[in-house]
Parts: sequence; C-alpha cells; structure tokens
Amino acid sequence: MSPLQGIHHVTAIASDPQKNVDFYSALLGLRLVKKTVNFDDPGSYHLYYGDRSGTPGSIVTFFSWPSAAPGQIGAGEPVALGLAIPPGSRDWWRERLEAAGFHPVDAGHRLGEPVLSVLDPDRLTVELVEHTPSSESPSRTSFWAEGPIPEAYAVTAIHSVTLSHSGKTQEAADLFHELTFGAAGYDADALRKRYSVGTGSSQGFVDIAPAPTSRRGRVGAGTIHHVAFRTEDDASQLDWQQSLLTLGLHVSPVMDRNYFHSIYFREPGGVLFEIATDPPGFAVDEPESHLGESLKLPSWYESIRPSLETSLPKLVTPKGTA
Repeated sequence: MSPLQGIHHVTAIASDPQKNVDFYSALLGLRLVKKTVNFDDPGSYHLYYGDRSGTPGSIVTFFSWPSAAPGQIGAGEPVALGLAIPPGSRDWWRERLEAAGFHPVDAGHRLGEPVLSVLDPDRLTVELVEHTPSSESPSRTSFWAEGPIPEAYAVTAIHSVTLSHSGKTQEAADLFHELTFGAAGYDADALRKRYSVGTGSSQGFVDIAPAPTSRRGRVGAGTIHHVAFRTEDDASQLDWQQSLLTLGLHVSPVMDRNYFHSIYFREPGGVLFEIATDPPGFAVDEPESHLGESLKLPSWYESIRPSLETSLPKLVTPKGTA
C-alpha cells in the first residue's frame, strides 16, 4: 500500500463569506480556486483557496455558514492552521497584517522555525511559519502571479495542523504509525510532538499539543472541521479504506467531491480525518486561467442554480466581482 503523500487540504468553518475572501485571498494572497456550495447544504458556500492551480497541499477550504455560532476550542479538535512562508519574510507579514488592522503575535521559534500567529475574522488561529523547503525537491506548488503578494513573501503551501489532545495520545501515535506518519520532532517545553506525512516537497506536519482545557471542543465558526491527507488515485484510496476497516475504525464510503474523492474517519482523539485523491483536480469544470470566477455546482444541484445564484451573496475578490 502506498504511503500517504502529505496534507491534501484543511477545511474550516467561517461565518461571513466576504470577510473570509478578504482575509484569505485579498490579505494572505491565496487564490480563490473554486466557488461552489456545500454538497450537503447547498444554501451555503464552500470556498476553496490555494496556489495558482489548486495543487493538493496548498488547499484551504471553508464552509461558510453566516448563522454559525462561534466554535469552542478544546480537546479533540484541530486548533491551528500553519501556512508556509519563505525564510526571512515574517517581519514583512507582520507589517502587512498590522496595516490591515490585525494583531499578529510573534510566537518565537517552534522546532527551529520562526512562527507568526494571527487570528482570522472568525478567530481561527493561523500560523505563518518560515519554512525552508528541501533543496533536493522542486516546489510542489505554483505561484499565483496575478495575486496581491510578491513571490518573495507569498504563502507556498500548508505547513502543518495542530491537534489538541487530552488522553489517548498513545492510541493516536499508534494510528499515525499505521498512516505512515513519521516522528519529526519534540518540543519538551511545550509538550508538543510533531509528525511528518509525505516526503520531499510534499511533506507536511501534524503536531499534537496538550489541550488548553479538559472540555471537548465544539464545532462552529472559527474552528477546523477536518484535515485531509493525500493519496494518489482511487485504487490506493480503496486500499486505505480496507486497511482502516481492518484496524477497527469506522470509515465512510467513498464520496465524490467533484475535484477529488474522499473517505472519512476519526482518529482516537476525535479529530475528523479524510483521505482524498489528487485527481481529478480543480480544472475539471473550468480552465486554470478562470478558476474561482463563477459558481460551480455538482450536477444534482444544477436544477436549482437560478435560486442559488439569487440567494447566495455576491463576493468581491481581488480580481473584481465573482
């Protein structure tokens, strides 16, 4: 069975979709690569951001639920999203975020890498991590030249996710081994353990840190809904599905997400994991040059397109109204 190839995407929950676009695309410079709806709740947006082409490993997505109550940070959930930025760019990002009215915090060096932390409009913790890619591996992502950030400072990929755990850390470690994660570091002061997934330019990290409270986290605006890992094709995904079932986990059937296929399960600490295929990708229903410019729907919702286009709010992107 092929090892997992890295982090595929991270999905979180937002309230106001325009504020979400303003922060992640206009301010952080990620490209809005797909504007669609939540396949289980077509009355709300599902927004995808990434590099120029929406390369797996660069993708951050949001379910936008305007009526969502704020989530509660606690045990059994991801508590921070790490984005890789070029070495030496942290001060530039601090100035940019402060000029936009945000309040970034210098989080020091974590396992040798400088970290700048900021809360997004829904108070999700976003960490900009100065990361030096392997000199032996070419970049796996592509720079969005039409975006608002110069290449010398631009976010390159998802660096990491931090999971908040209270108990069951050994069970989680055992599963991570089965998932082909590797030990990648330990911060004794912060009691933070790091695992790597993928290799070379596709490598991402999963950190386990102590829960800030014994209370379980509660899903809501400003929380991460799930973390997805990469597998190369449908056949390898089926192999993973069978392997996870053999381990006694409850695994979903394969679900068609139009741009990838997915299976879902929970790790011992309660965090929802996904294994997603790299293909078919985001250019399956619009050319790369026009990604994210129009509302894309799965075939079963095309019959209600007129009502959705009327009810969903118009979004202003860095390139204009979309």
